Amino acid sequence: MTVRRAIGLMSGTSMDGVDVALLETDGETIHAFGPTGYRAYSASERSVLAQAMAEAPALTRRDDRPGVLATAEDLVTAAHAEAVQAFLAHNGLSSPDIDVIGLHGQTVLHRPQARLTVQLGDGAGLAAATGIPVVYDFRAADVAAGGQGAPLVPVFHAALARWAGLSAPVAFLNIGGVANVTFINADGSLVAFDTGPGNALLDDWMRTRTGAAMDADGATAAAGAPDEALLSWLLAHPWFDAPPPKSLDRNWFSPGVAAHLGAPDGAATLTHFTVRAIARAVEASGGPPPACWIVCGGGAHNPELMRLLRERLQARVIAADAARLTGDFIEAQAFAYLAVRSLDGLPITWPGTTGAPAPLAGGVLAVPPL
Repeated sequence: MTVRRAIGLMSGTSMDGVDVALLETDGETIHAFGPTGYRAYSASERSVLAQAMAEAPALTRRDDRPGVLATAEDLVTAAHAEAVQAFLAHNGLSSPDIDVIGLHGQTVLHRPQARLTVQLGDGAGLAAATGIPVVYDFRAADVAAGGQGAPLVPVFHAALARWAGLSAPVAFLNIGGVANVTFINADGSLVAFDTGPGNALLDDWMRTRTGAAMDADGATAAAGAPDEALLSWLLAHPWFDAPPPKSLDRNWFSPGVAAHLGAPDGAATLTHFTVRAIARAVEASGGPPPACWIVCGGGAHNPELMRLLRERLQARVIAADAARLTGDFIEAQAFAYLAVRSLDGLPITWPGTTGAPAPLAGGVLAVPPL
């Protein structure tokens, strides 16, 4: 198979900015990791994206862009083009050095039960701006076939496990705005699904209660005590009892459920909510509990969250960086990997990862104009 040099771009539900990562792969084996980069969204850009997310629930067609959604898509496309151009310049590269870009886009709505998922980002516009072919719209084919459209990264987690020499069973846990897990079983099979809220509720809580963008080092949560009655009520939501595969929209839960609490107790409650939902996922996996969990995403930088995970899971829980992986850029790397798989027509989702009826390829290719 052909080894390609690919750039992956990821902008998650935290809406903080664009992660950029270079990967050399044939779509099966990781041949080399390249440099990484980041382009932050400004406060005004985040405001536009937040407005777009607030308006997105009214959508009934995935290609519609009414009101602020059109403005937000232009913003997302331009920001990703800037991120690529700055990345190339910083690393002494040019467009001909890159075979393909994998564009995740900015998710503003994810309702697989309605066969509707919307990621902002114009693949054709990005290809024109960078002069590089772009694979985008990775989730649509899976959702149209009845799958959850998420998570998409499990096949890359399996490639990372092989590269790092990790023995199965092992779990990869990504704690972004929403948390998701990949269980890699001893026979190599994959089971993956969203576990529940990740950082989104806690981040929103901190913004509204303290003005801070996040609970830095988990200090606010560590100073509080969880509301056990509220946690019991939250974890009784039927979504947690639904069998996998399953995925979650960022806004299915609201930090407003903790409105009666002070800032520390609210932060503690929402942090415990994330951790206990993750622990519930072990029961749903259908296999033996993994002895090792590799944690990536923003949650890996929260010492209080990591402490609670170790306490609740009773297993080895390590940040991805400790396994020689670049934890903050795994998802960006994954979309580089998925773009190469898409070019070769290889599947990116399976019944065990998204509930798709069969292994499915995905992604749409946009090429630069001549």
